[in-house]
Amino acid sequence: MHLWLAAALAAGTLTAPTALPPLEQPLTGTAFGTTASGTTAFGTVASGRQADFAAAAREFGVPESVLLGVAYLESRWDANGGRPSTSGGYGPMHLIDAFPADALGHGHLIGDALGDPRGDDARPMSRTLADQGALRTTPGPAPLTTLPEAGRLVGVEPARLRTDPAANIRAGAALLASYQDRPSSDPADWYGAVAKYAGTDDAVAAGAFADEVFAVMREGVRRRTDDGYFVRLDPVDVAPGGKSAAGERAGTAVQAAPDALNAMNASPATDALSNADASGTSADPDMSDTESDDFGDDEPLNFDLDPELSWDGEAEPELSALPKQQKPGQAECPSTLTCEWMPAAYKRFGKKKDRDYGNHDRLARTRAVDYIVIHDTEGSYAGIPSMIRNPKYVSWHYTIRSRDGHVAQHVKTNDIAWHAGNWDVNTRSIGIEHEGYLAKGGAWYTEAMYRSSARLVKHLAAKYHIPLNRAHILGHDNVPGTTPQTVAGMHEDPGPYWDWAHYFALMGKPFKAAKDGDSVIIRPSYTTNRPRFTGCVTTKPEQACPAHGAATVWLHKSPSHTAPLVTDLGKHPGKPSTYSVYDHSARASTGQRFAVAARQGDWTAIWYLGQKAWFHNPASAPTAVPAKGPMVTPTSGRVKVYGRAYPEKSAYKSAAYQALTPLKYTIEPGQTYTVGDTVTGSYYAANAFRASKHVTTTGKTRYYQIQLGHRVMFVMTGDVRLIS
Repeated sequence: MHLWLAAALAAGTLTAPTALPPLEQPLTGTAFGTTASGTTAFGTVASGRQADFAAAAREFGVPESVLLGVAYLESRWDANGGRPSTSGGYGPMHLIDAFPADALGHGHLIGDALGDPRGDDARPMSRTLADQGALRTTPGPAPLTTLPEAGRLVGVEPARLRTDPAANIRAGAALLASYQDRPSSDPADWYGAVAKYAGTDDAVAAGAFADEVFAVMREGVRRRTDDGYFVRLDPVDVAPGGKSAAGERAGTAVQAAPDALNAMNASPATDALSNADASGTSADPDMSDTESDDFGDDEPLNFDLDPELSWDGEAEPELSALPKQQKPGQAECPSTLTCEWMPAAYKRFGKKKDRDYGNHDRLARTRAVDYIVIHDTEGSYAGIPSMIRNPKYVSWHYTIRSRDGHVAQHVKTNDIAWHAGNWDVNTRSIGIEHEGYLAKGGAWYTEAMYRSSARLVKHLAAKYHIPLNRAHILGHDNVPGTTPQTVAGMHEDPGPYWDWAHYFALMGKPFKAAKDGDSVIIRPSYTTNRPRFTGCVTTKPEQACPAHGAATVWLHKSPSHTAPLVTDLGKHPGKPSTYSVYDHSARASTGQRFAVAARQGDWTAIWYLGQKAWFHNPASAPTAVPAKGPMVTPTSGRVKVYGRAYPEKSAYKSAAYQALTPLKYTIEPGQTYTVGDTVTGSYYAANAFRASKHVTTTGKTRYYQIQLGHRVMFVMTGDVRLIS
């Protein structure tokens, strides 16, 4: 503890009681941001969590903007019901108490009945081999434990800091103040303390976290938190982090090596506004194309109008530019993001040296990339280094750490990682893992992780000319099975708690309503949309999950909440769909576009898996917005549906024929489905260690990629008629 803070506590200037008053209950009204005195801009006393932040900031001498910025990156100001994060962190300040015991768990193979992550019939991956390879991994170092020390600073027991948001905020403020060398009311002087709060001894990662906190402070944000109140961070005119003096403070805070500090401070700070050209366009190619979002849940603040009169409650900020703090190595990242090169294994093993190798495929040519696939790890970041370096395990291109948004790249984007469970998608995609759990994702998919991922995806989309929409930025749960036998075992991550609307708004591509729309984009308000789920507790699968915002709507057989859910004959042959958080068979997700089949009162029906699927869509609180785009309908008769766009048999000259196996789903005359892309059938045969032996087969058969259900699928263009 610094002497100024210790002296203040000893003198009674800062108090540390062992008991705190009970939490205030949420009000029905809206609470706005506070001034330094704890009152709002409109003269009323702040309520809820806003008042907790204001009080803690005053007590410990932390600028309120700094405290709010740190907490927003760590938790989006939510308490998450006292549930721990993937790193063992609790509460709005993400105070880390204990490292989770399930650090090795990983959703690709461990602990579930999933199929082949490579998804290539020509060389199926041995489940036994992959399991054994994963189980031999060992976790890396645990995150720095901070909750006990924070509790000691304020005299509060750890158990209360896990469950009492007000106490957690107060302890986090005390901890942040203990990292500060000297008291200061200038937010810019707190860069080093913020960097140390990241909880890492890596100066580059710590500086990147602090830079992102200061970016949030400059942007400003307002959000309704899980206590029912709005919390507001007004924009602060503070220079970006990464300048020499700030970098030195960060280096002192984390006691980093001089070389790492020099690397961190080598690049000049870049500000999105100061680097704009005469036309007003950002000079940073990764962060251009700004659009406002009429439907987001977090708001960029606009002081030209009275926020009480003008704000619709759901607009989001796009990311501003950050100074470059690139770590030495081979990582492919935008200039606005710190990225570590943590290479995956590419090694021969076994008796068949040219066929037994892992854990990805290297290419001798430039590949086309059509998709970016969003995953969650179902385990801790600490287990990732050992897993990715095991040639007998699976692979993916990037991993993003939850607590600070740190990015590690494992496979070059021009190479094929084994991540999607569908070889056709693998050959045309980049896979990004996000530290977290599907069933806990709503609680601990952090803002730091969202922002890093959005920067990375926007950069990769520009590099590979990938449209920023839900037909090309897929969840792992949107990837189709390759054959009828593999459909049931396909993955469900990142699940219903991934906030797609916020994610796309950060990339400057919000889901906007179209005039005279002929289809709909699913778009419930993430904050207020709290559908019922079960299955979050594996030992009690029928128990209801904690109420939390979600990005999906339930689909029923008729326009009623009591009507049965629609069925999925591929995932649940002969069985009903369930409300399990792991069952997407009767759900539509934010950003997905569907053809409208019917409307009745407050209900809308879409064409979904060959049937009409109804979701609640009242005009007073819509869960979808009008959209426009191409659609298809059968030309005549029943149309087959495929899980991969492979060539016709006559196209194969140098590689073994891959059968065009239709799935169990079909499209009937009169049904309509939205189109996301048009592709020519191709198959990349990569059954050899040496890329020179790989063979590409390209046919003449053309496919439309359609939104058939929760997953995208393919139909042959000759079987359907395109509706512009």
